[in-house]
Amino acid sequence: MLVDPYLVYLENTNLQKSVISVCLIILVAVVKSILKRVLVDRGKKLNKNYRSQVNTLNNSLNISLVFLILALWSSEIQQFALSIAAFMFAIVFATKEFIQCFIGYIYYLSARPFRIGDWIQVQDGVGEVIVADWTKVTLLEVDLHSNSYTGKHLFIPNNQLLLKTVKNLNFLRRYSMNQFTITCEPLIDLNPIIEKLEQRANEYCADFADVAERYKNVIEKRMDLDFISIEPHFQVHTNQYAKVCITVDLFCPVEQNLKIQQAITREFFSLWHQCLEKNDKALLKEQVKALPEQ
Repeated sequence: MLVDPYLVYLENTNLQKSVISVCLIILVAVVKSILKRVLVDRGKKLNKNYRSQVNTLNNSLNISLVFLILALWSSEIQQFALSIAAFMFAIVFATKEFIQCFIGYIYYLSARPFRIGDWIQVQDGVGEVIVADWTKVTLLEVDLHSNSYTGKHLFIPNNQLLLKTVKNLNFLRRYSMNQFTITCEPLIDLNPIIEKLEQRANEYCADFADVAERYKNVIEKRMDLDFISIEPHFQVHTNQYAKVCITVDLFCPVEQNLKIQQAITREFFSLWHQCLEKNDKALLKEQVKALPEQ
């Protein structure tokens, strides 16, 4: 039995849905045109604003047309959506790191937690920001102990800006809080030595005291809280070995950190040995006086 190929072609459901879709589009367009003309003519006759009604008509017919076509092609759209979803999932899974980096770059542009030239710390990485693009942030590594450049480059992916804590250390570029500890044996009274050291530390810091005060005020204004005292601070305590420890806090220029630290350390041990020698001499005299006369 011969089958008419045209009948087979016309029985194709996709073809039927396509014809129906085209007819719906034409029908909606004709109805829209007729109703629009009616509304415009009516509005002009009654001298009323017809633009709002025409806009509502257009939106209503367009939405109705979209829903009708979606309902007509629901099965095909569902299959297509599943295939696209699987394909998109594969793309997103393969490029998720790049997508996260791009989102991190958007966060950087919107929040501006740092700028080019700032010193920042991301986890264990510390350095000066020299490049920031859509994939990474490039840092010139800085050693916080000496506040100097190491010559190494750090490349931080932008997704780390979302996952890790970012510390802006830009205020440390000029002034920093230098803290160091001097340890000695508990052989003499250290109070007179500390008093002299405080005077000497104030003399070392006198040259930049005014600039340090202004810089401190700028930091406090940006952070909206009280910062630290710029005056040298000495604290005496002991460690687990029963040694006397003197912790010194100095707010001073970065380039003078080590210089002032070395000067105060040399000054301390010079005074400590002088006091120790005096005590030894005094003790020796007492021992001599205590000897029985012959």
